[in-house]
Amino acid sequence: MNTPYKKFILFGALFGAVAGVIAAVILVQRAEEGQQSPKLTAGDGVKVGLGVLGVLKLIADIGGKK
Repeated sequence: MNTPYKKFILFGALFGAVAGVIAAVILVQRAEEGQQSPKLTAGDGVKVGLGVLGVLKLIADIGGKK
C-alpha cells in the first residue's frame, strides 16, 4: 500500500474516533439533562447504523467519480 493511502486511512480512523467521542458526549449530556442513565435502544442502534451506511455510501459515490 502506498504511503499516501496509509495517511488517508489514518486520517479516516482518527476522524471516526473523534466523531464517536462527540456522539458519546452528546448522549451523556442528554441523559444528564433528563436525570437518567444513558440509554441506546435497539431501535436507536438500527437508526444510527443505517445513517452510518448512508454516509459511507455517499463517500463511496464521491470517491468513485472520475
